[in-house]
Amino acid sequence: MRVEQLGEGTPEVAVVGSIHGDEPCGARAVERLLADPPDLDRPVKFIIANERALTENVRYIDEDLNRAFPGDLDADTHEGRLAHELSQELRGCTIFSMHSTQSYAAPFALVDELDPLAASVVPYLTVEALIETMKFSEGRLIEAQEVIEVECGLQGSERAAENAYTLAREFLGAVGAVEPPATPREDIPVFRMDRILPKPPAEEYETFVANFERVAEGEMYARADGEQFVADRPFYPILLSPYGYETEFGYTGDLVGRLDEQAIPGPEPTPER
Repeated sequence: MRVEQLGEGTPEVAVVGSIHGDEPCGARAVERLLADPPDLDRPVKFIIANERALTENVRYIDEDLNRAFPGDLDADTHEGRLAHELSQELRGCTIFSMHSTQSYAAPFALVDELDPLAASVVPYLTVEALIETMKFSEGRLIEAQEVIEVECGLQGSERAAENAYTLAREFLGAVGAVEPPATPREDIPVFRMDRILPKPPAEEYETFVANFERVAEGEMYARADGEQFVADRPFYPILLSPYGYETEFGYTGDLVGRLDEQAIPGPEPTPER
């Protein structure tokens, strides 16, 4: 794990790249920001997380780092120990974590659930959608910390690397580390993950529907060798791809509205004395 800091003082903001070693866009964005630092109004921590997996161009060494949080210093796996070290390094920070995917070319954001942090930051990001992961957050960094996670584009592409840099700059603006972008957007659609779409062992996989576009009941959405998979009820595909995951095609989701329509939970009222 590589950790660098720009600016004086104790950072309360962190930018993280390459939790997965086969997703170099985040590391490239961090390297670019360090090579040509922006004028910062507050200190920022920059982290390239899974350097060993990045060097080997593999998703992980022993287990998926983004399913290993909060980790354990004495874990048997590289990622189990790294999750603990990274959690400690990020303690007290608002975090921007950059990923890439095989499922969708345009950027989209993910949060555990829509909260005041997401409502204040995501409108400044050039993303096409916001996803609430909720019951699928277990073991992910997004569950354990204050995190905005972004899928920056297609895995390994130049566009994903460019998007990651742009999005990181936008995030820094949204949290007051640099001058913010001019105009926030609040018409961003919000989806909520609902179910896993299982994928059986097969030689060849295909998907036939587009992410974030409604799939009708009875519509075929995927095939594994000769086996067809048909929607048993309407849904919106999220992170759907033939080969992105080992045991699932992706997730079903519900469209719950737009960012400017969502009720954001506030603080608990103070009991009267």
